[in-house]
Amino acid sequence: MKLIKLSLYLILAATFVACQNDDSKTVDTNVVNNPQTASEDGGVTAMPVMKFEQELFDFGTITQGEKVNLTYKFTNTGNADLIISTAKGSCGCTVPDWPKEPIKPGESGEIKVIFNSDGRNGNQHKTVSINANTQPALNEVAFKGIVVAPEVETTEG
Repeated sequence: MKLIKLSLYLILAATFVACQNDDSKTVDTNVVNNPQTASEDGGVTAMPVMKFEQELFDFGTITQGEKVNLTYKFTNTGNADLIISTAKGSCGCTVPDWPKEPIKPGESGEIKVIFNSDGRNGNQHKTVSINANTQPALNEVAFKGIVVAPEVETTEG
């Protein structure tokens, strides 16, 4: 029994000693090196930049059920490879396709979008959110237009 009490006292004493706060320990921030946010020479960090020729398309008026194909052309005007990780439409009716390979500085690429107007009616405004290694990481393009119901043919007779 005495051995158990002695063991408990030793465990408690070790816990109190281990939990003491020693303010003399400091963190050396000079060892932190993140190449995306800091450069050794204090200059500008190499970053890609997505520059779109057109960020908003207006497809006009279409009949319900039609599909609209849109192409968003862009150029990497930055000074590092551009990598697009994802592109996502604001709804299931908008399906984007994007380059999976890095876009070198000065090179161009395209994001192709298909809008399916089936089941849609009236004014439409949809977006495509593009996640890339840019600053900020989220880029957006959009399109708008009007979807009208198909004309119903009547038969006389």
